[in-house]
Amino acid sequence: MLIDMSSDTTFIPLSVPCLGGREREYLTSCVDDNWVSSVGPFVRRFEGAFAQHVGASHAIACASGTAALHLAMLAAGVEPGDLILVSSLTFIASVNAIRHAGADPVLVDCHPGSWQMDMDRVSRFLMEECDTREGTCRHRQSGRRVAGIVPVHILGHGADLPALLAIAARHHLVVVEDAAEALGVRIAGRHAGTFGRLGCFSFNGNKTITTGAGGMVVTDDRTLADRVRHLSEQAKLPGSEYVHDAVGYNYRMSNLHAAVGLAQLEQLTGHLAAKRAIADRYASAFAGRAGIGWIRPTEGVDPAWWLFTLTIDPAITGLTARQVMAHLKEQGIESRPLWQPIHLSPAHTGALFLGGEVAERLYDQALSLPSSVGLSATDQDRVIETITELLMSNQRRSNHA
Repeated sequence: MLIDMSSDTTFIPLSVPCLGGREREYLTSCVDDNWVSSVGPFVRRFEGAFAQHVGASHAIACASGTAALHLAMLAAGVEPGDLILVSSLTFIASVNAIRHAGADPVLVDCHPGSWQMDMDRVSRFLMEECDTREGTCRHRQSGRRVAGIVPVHILGHGADLPALLAIAARHHLVVVEDAAEALGVRIAGRHAGTFGRLGCFSFNGNKTITTGAGGMVVTDDRTLADRVRHLSEQAKLPGSEYVHDAVGYNYRMSNLHAAVGLAQLEQLTGHLAAKRAIADRYASAFAGRAGIGWIRPTEGVDPAWWLFTLTIDPAITGLTARQVMAHLKEQGIESRPLWQPIHLSPAHTGALFLGGEVAERLYDQALSLPSSVGLSATDQDRVIETITELLMSNQRRSNHA
């Protein structure tokens, strides 16, 4: 993104990596030892350390979060023609992975407080529009199997998984968690991503820890773990002969990326503490300001606050989120709106959707603020003061109008 820096003011990015640990040391080791591919030792070290951290029995490192989701869909038994319930307010990769597996999404609106998947809508759809018998749930109108549900834990928060798991068990749905933004989130004391049959994480450059590009599948089921690993390695059978027993994928993480990931994971406790401190400071600064709100954690969820995101009600503030974003950009401060809800996306035209009003309102009103682990108090003050001054200036103009 190009910023017109006409003054000496330092640009404040939205969310950038904090490479303050042993990344250089581990990368140098890869180069010195000539282990750069996916068979290098840092891949298994990163997988083992990550599984231990989240409390899963197995972890498989992948080339991206999207690759992790795709493999999880296949390993979970999702088949072409199936319907999969998934959040509509999410980054598009959550839904693309369902399509990659040949299935189609049923897009679910979000809860107005937590912004996570609305479990009441899920329950009503399954009870009123589907039939569950003999271990299978089918959509009554189309006759298609409803095979699974993908809760997406957005923005470092968590969905209501106790309610979701009860619904999934009642209707025989496999649960695959999209925890791409939820590293560090705990739900009823357990780490997000470990409740379903499989869970998926992302280590993109803007995440709490990064590998530059990468993802992870976690599961407690060895058979599923072996299946994910096998498919990620082009489904090649063991041995020196190049024999493949399925259509596989080149989805494994490289040793170089895993080396960075391991160094980042060693710093995770500090990164999470920084994220929570940033969120507390924003919340304190904007508390009680008319027309300004933010996400409210689901009961029983200890959030990780990946990106602190405000809502700006134009009916009260006289400003839209896009106007605030444009003003922040002029001041050298990066911010961003939430994703276009998937039920509005041209890429998924024709998908079934449940509700959508809440997701659309959040798309219009939400704005994510700078939340880098290394965000200084001085820079955060500048973000807060810039927004506050804009709101107050607009209020004064309105009063004089």
